[in-house]
Amino acid sequence: MSDVEWVDEEAGPVVRPYALTGGRTRPSTTSFELLSMVVATGAAISPRAHLGSEHRRLLGLVSKARPIVEVASEAGLPLGVVKVLLGDLLDHGLILVRQPIPAATSPAQSLLLEVINGIRAL
Repeated sequence: MSDVEWVDEEAGPVVRPYALTGGRTRPSTTSFELLSMVVATGAAISPRAHLGSEHRRLLGLVSKARPIVEVASEAGLPLGVVKVLLGDLLDHGLILVRQPIPAATSPAQSLLLEVINGIRAL
């Protein structure tokens, strides 16, 4: 077998996703959906909370409310990993999660068309 270099020097350190989650593949809660909104509570991190650098980085990314899918994209991590890490943050009371608004409660298409037509008339 030849010596094949899988990453170049610019790629930086490579950490497997399961190493970030301690081997866990599921979050501690099932309340996470792709469009669930996540925001940091601003609570102090307990000294007993064993949070890694990725947990802290995610906390910085959710200083303003953002959908989970956007957080995963910004962090450059797989969605499953982000859900596990966010589950840890939720367990420690460091984030709040709001479920997406169901489609049935969104405005009717006719109302949206009226608004668009009204804007065009301006």
